[in-house]
Amino acid sequence: MKVPLLDLKAQYATIKDEIREAIDRVLEAQQFIMGPEVAVLEKAVADYVGARHGIGMSSGTDALLAALMALEVGPGDHVITPAYSFFATAGVIARLHAVPVFVDIDPTSYNLSPTALERVWAGLAARVKSRVKAIVPVHLYGQCCDMASILALAGRIEVPVIEDAAQSLGTMFKDGRFAGTLAPMGCLSFFPSKNLGGIGDGGMVVTSDDRLAERLRLLRNHGARPKYFHKIVGGNFRLDTIQAAALLVKLRHLDAWHKARQEHADRYRELVRQAGLAESIGLPAVVDTTPGVRAHIYNQFVIRTPKRDALRAFLTAQGIGTEVYYPVPFHLQECFSDLGYKAGDFPESERAAGETLALPVYPELTPEQQAYVVDCIAAFHRPR
Repeated sequence: MKVPLLDLKAQYATIKDEIREAIDRVLEAQQFIMGPEVAVLEKAVADYVGARHGIGMSSGTDALLAALMALEVGPGDHVITPAYSFFATAGVIARLHAVPVFVDIDPTSYNLSPTALERVWAGLAARVKSRVKAIVPVHLYGQCCDMASILALAGRIEVPVIEDAAQSLGTMFKDGRFAGTLAPMGCLSFFPSKNLGGIGDGGMVVTSDDRLAERLRLLRNHGARPKYFHKIVGGNFRLDTIQAAALLVKLRHLDAWHKARQEHADRYRELVRQAGLAESIGLPAVVDTTPGVRAHIYNQFVIRTPKRDALRAFLTAQGIGTEVYYPVPFHLQECFSDLGYKAGDFPESERAAGETLALPVYPELTPEQQAYVVDCIAAFHRPR
């Protein structure tokens, strides 16, 4: 049996006619840049999460970049962010010639550890503290950070927070608010592998701050208003109309897809229990069990094991797709070697990089495919 990590063809088969009709409308209108579908999507996503504004962006990366630019982050400034995430979170900081300040993660959620954040802040020199322009926590794999603790520190030190919610559109915090709306700005990604994935790159910043929204709209269009009159230097961060049209179709199905992923996660847990694997692999923990709160949307279903690489090779040989998110934490990336970090500085990030493995969890996954995945994991752990 073949079980891909992600099967976008299976999803497309269920909405093919809707997608093609939406794209055909754009083709007939020939309004490919900032066509009407962009504004409709912006309002729909903002309404979905409970924000006043949605500002469509060309990618999740550019959403992060524009959010930092909106705070006027520049050369010599410092931005605090976890040591373990997708590269864009740290890469956009460096692109602005600012300095990333890394913080270790919580081993249970894989999100930024508030305890480690407090420790890092306390250890910064006064001259560095004065240059810290933002904190960028990441809601990794579809689960919220401990935002209450992070925002409490941010409030005390008067540093704004930007949420990297690229993997968590639809995730709720314990008080019922949605990821991306807990801080002044939240950054979303519509990369095809996301729960709400486009047919190419796309992203969005959501905010309820009118001033930030206005600045973000300027930044995504070269800082121009009106056309050819540039108030500030921005970039070309616009969301394509075709992407907006496709995403509007998919947004109608998003909650059902979230529910399917959650059901798959529950089934994995039961299958692992039945197979007697609970001591052999670590399963994703849902850190918030508040009733009625959708605390995890499983953009990824990530297990951990010290035998990760051998298990991955075995599953690949059985036709099962997996992925390592992420094999090298930021502080050990070659491009950040000049920051002076070394192995051992962020032990939980390093352990996660060596032990985590994502299993298939896409909505169209069948019970038979899941059973096969767990059977193969069990076979790997049998004495040979």
